[in-house]
Amino acid sequence: MEVKDSNGNLLIEGDSVTITKDLKVKGMAQALKRGTVVKNIRLTNSPSEVEGKAGGSMLVIKTEFVKRA
Repeated sequence: MEVKDSNGNLLIEGDSVTITKDLKVKGMAQALKRGTVVKNIRLTNSPSEVEGKAGGSMLVIKTEFVKRA
């Protein structure tokens, strides 16, 4: 299963990604700002999602909103 970012680059476990769009997150007071770096991502069972820690919480982020850092 290949997981690709918004630019079509291949993502692997442990990569760092940058958020490309301000994202509102349920349960968080503030949105994640564009340019936020999420380090040490984990791949999920879905090729369109990755898991990582941002803003002090573990989040599942759609790959269409991230690019490889």
